[in-house]
Parts: sequence; structure tokens; C-alpha cells
Amino acid sequence: MPNIDVRKVTCRKEQDDFINIPKYIYKGCMQWVPDLDRDARMLFDRRRNPEPEHCHIQPFVAYCNDVPLGRVVGIVNHKTNERWQQRVVRFGQIEFIDDLDVSRALIEIVERWGRTFGMDTLQGPMGVTDFDKEGMLIDDFQLTGTMSTIYNLDYYPRHMEALGFRKEVDWVQIRINIPDKTPARYARTAQYVREQMGLRVIKLDTPGIDKRHYAEQVMRLFNEAYRPIFGFAALSEAQIAAYLDRYLPIIDPKMVPIVINEQHEVVGAAVTIGSLTQALQKTSGRLWPTGWWHLLKALKWRHEDTVEMLLVGVRPDYQGMGVNALFFDDLIPIYNQLGFKWAETGPQLEDNVRELSQWKPLKPEFVKRRRCYIKQI
Repeated sequence: MPNIDVRKVTCRKEQDDFINIPKYIYKGCMQWVPDLDRDARMLFDRRRNPEPEHCHIQPFVAYCNDVPLGRVVGIVNHKTNERWQQRVVRFGQIEFIDDLDVSRALIEIVERWGRTFGMDTLQGPMGVTDFDKEGMLIDDFQLTGTMSTIYNLDYYPRHMEALGFRKEVDWVQIRINIPDKTPARYARTAQYVREQMGLRVIKLDTPGIDKRHYAEQVMRLFNEAYRPIFGFAALSEAQIAAYLDRYLPIIDPKMVPIVINEQHEVVGAAVTIGSLTQALQKTSGRLWPTGWWHLLKALKWRHEDTVEMLLVGVRPDYQGMGVNALFFDDLIPIYNQLGFKWAETGPQLEDNVRELSQWKPLKPEFVKRRRCYIKQI
């Protein structure tokens, strides 16, 4: 292939190319779930997606004869590097055709860009925060993706290995067949923590509560609960506000149990949502002219048969005390009432034994292994 020209995204045309590259790569792929163009464009709009002061972000597009063939985002999060005592530049949102010249050019530009900030290690795919998509899919390519995770074609991991990357960590996802009733183990534990610990579940539509106040507490809880987890990058207050503005209007409060103690402090929360996979595939990434209708129908009237368990967090001083049982005890009857048949978690670290073991009574299936790669630069 002729020389690959990798450019910083600086103009509207390059933004459009960045957003449209996946549509070209995944054309005809039944497993791929597109992001909405509007959401993808937030990368370039700091009013809707505020960049933390401690972070540098640079999107790139790879061209050959002015034809866009790949993309990547370079990320240097100084606050995260300080926390983990490292000098890491991350790459994220990477997409490329099956040509090693293209993938090499994308990786090399991020390496050079990262070295200008004094970085000595390249890691990815990762995001700015733990609420971004992360981890390259390395198996189960035949399974349909989700709106909250990366889907990539099977040649992507081969390129990473050819470019000198090695495994840093793996995540797995859990898929369960929703039972007709709450398993006895969860029901007993839930009753105990309610009666002996004074914990209870509220919802964002519970009469008398300040919806925004509790939603902000939930996001701060996730910052605290995820702090020890690999690659932790906390949300700033500006980012919390942006996430709430983006997602509060579309969540179903029935499917977001919030656990509070007797002092009305949030000690646990689970954010779940009916899958929008099929609806997003029908939109092809565009809200207009008909995309909005497919999403509205999936959100309000005709649920898909799967629910996505996006985020689950428990305050550190309450972990291991049965709070998760309250989530299951609350959600399983609701899932049955709404007609959901399956539930799928987000990525969970393969070595997080406590997190993975909680699913055992539900006979989990472990699917969609994904990987964070690392190399020295």
C-alpha cells in the first residue's frame, strides 16, 4: 500500500471521517452496534463532553490517497498516571482495515504524540474514564455486541500482537438467563441486610426524593467504589454533570435500584437498562429521519429480550455485606414483569474473584473476553 498519512483531526471533514470510518469497516457485519453520530461527535464538543484539566486528548485519522482507512484517539491522563505511579499514554476508539501498514501507522503516531508528554508506555484500548468503552474483543466474535462495549473484527488482536503488544489484563462479561424468581440465597441475604443493617432500596422516581441529588451521589459512589480497580480514572464534577444530562432522560427508574442507609447516604447502586442493540443497528448511527423512532420504541414500548447491567457499585465500607443481594432481590421481579429473558453485564476483570463469584447462584455463562494491551515505547 502507498504511504499512510496520519493526520490530527482539526476540521469538520476530518471529524466526519473519524465518525464514519467504523461504518465502512463494519458494513454488513451483523454483530456490530454503532454509536449514535451525535454521541460520537461529543469527542469534539467540550461544552457537552468537558475534558478534565489534567487530561490531553487527540484524535487521529489515517488516510491513503485521501481515503480514510483507520482512526485512533491518543489520551494522556496525568491524574491517573500520578495515582498509579506510571507514565502511560492510552489509545482508544481504534479502528482499522485489515492492513498492518494502517494499524502500525496509527499506533506509531500515538507513541510519538505520547512521548512529547514524557510517556514511556502505551496501553489500550482504554478511555478517558472507567465509564468509557475499553478492552479489545479477543473471542466470541460471533456474538452480537452491546451499546456499552467495544465490538471489533477478529483480525484486530492479530495486529496488536504483530505490533509488539502483550496482555496487561483481561475482562469477561457474564450472561444469565433471568430466573422466574429471586434465588433463595439472595432473598435471605436481602432480608437480613434490610432488617439488621437498616438498608433499603429507593428509585429515582420515589416520591419525595431529589432526583438530581441522588443521581449525583450515585456517580460519586462509582468514583469511590471503582478507585482500587485497574486503570481507575475518576470523573470530575463537570463530567458527572455531563453524564447525568446525557443519560438521566433515557433511564427507566424502575431498573436503577439505589441502596441507602438509615442516614440516607447512598451505599450502593446498580444502573441497568433494556438493551438498545437492535434499535441502534436500525439507526445506522443517525437519529434522523427515523432513528429516533427506533430508540423511542425500544425504550418505551417494545423492549428487546435482554437487559444490560451497565454499572454496579457498593461503597467500600459496605462491600461484602450483602448489598448486592438487594439489587438482585429488587431487579429480578421487575425484569420478569417487563418481559426480559436475559441479562448481560459489562466487562468485569477476570481476576476479580469477589465480583465474579456473586453470580454463581444464577448459573452464569462467561462470554466476550476482551483485553487491554501494553507495550513500552
